[in-house]
Amino acid sequence: MIALTDWIQRNEQLLQLLGSLSLLLMALTLVALALVVVTLPENYFTRDHRAPASLTHPHPLPWRGLALLKNLLGILFILVGITLLVLPGQGALTILIGLTMTNFPGKYRLERRMMHQPAINKMLNQIRKLAGKPPLEVPKNIAG
Repeated sequence: MIALTDWIQRNEQLLQLLGSLSLLLMALTLVALALVVVTLPENYFTRDHRAPASLTHPHPLPWRGLALLKNLLGILFILVGITLLVLPGQGALTILIGLTMTNFPGKYRLERRMMHQPAINKMLNQIRKLAGKPPLEVPKNIAG
């Protein structure tokens, strides 16, 4: 126990920096979550399937570049979220945002399944209510 308190005293500045970084990331995570939730169409989770946006975009090359950046940012959020699981902050929420930003097989099915969780559904719709948006529709089945 003495060794731990000794280490903490020697690394006090590092711990303060990590704590401050954690608070900043938590604030950024909450802002990003609000922006994503508010911009979702209310029928986002009730669609049977989502057509890949790259197929409907008139210029596929810039779209693929933006998709790559979005996926890299999502991976960064996931990595930061994993770090925040052991540091003070919203680790699980940050990982969730990272997952929504990345593209992977089965993502839409996972999102629909998560929307069936009452706590998640309630939180997302409270954010939308504050922004003056209609609530998100809940899918009747989650097989999609």
